Formats: sequence, C-alpha cells, structure tokens
Amino acid sequence: PLIGSAGVSAVPMAARVSNKVGLESDPQNFLLMHAMGPNVAGVIGSAIAAGVMLKYVLAM
Repeated sequence: PLIGSAGVSAVPMAARVSNKVGLESDPQNFLLMHAMGPNVAGVIGSAIAAGVMLKYVLAM
C-alpha cells in the first residue's frame, strides 16, 4: 500500500512522502525510485484521461 499511494499525479511529492514513511519504519528502506514508477504511471494515466475527456467535450 505504501508504494501504491505514490500512484497519484503529484510528482515528485507523493513519491517523497512514500519514501519518508518507509524510512521512518526502517532507516535502510530506500523506496524513492520504487515509488517513482507508480508516480509516473499516475501522470500518464491522468494525461490519457484528460485527452479522452477533452475529445468528448469538444465533440459536443
């Protein structure tokens, strides 16, 4: 769940928060690069969703 929470479009803050929470649990937990994957995927998903919405709004 910690890495999944980084899957929003708040780059890079969501990944940093996931990394910070992981470091609080275990000081040797370096999750920043692992959290950036879902973070970037969230940006791509948001861009695709915005494109689809614009297509339908402009077609009206």
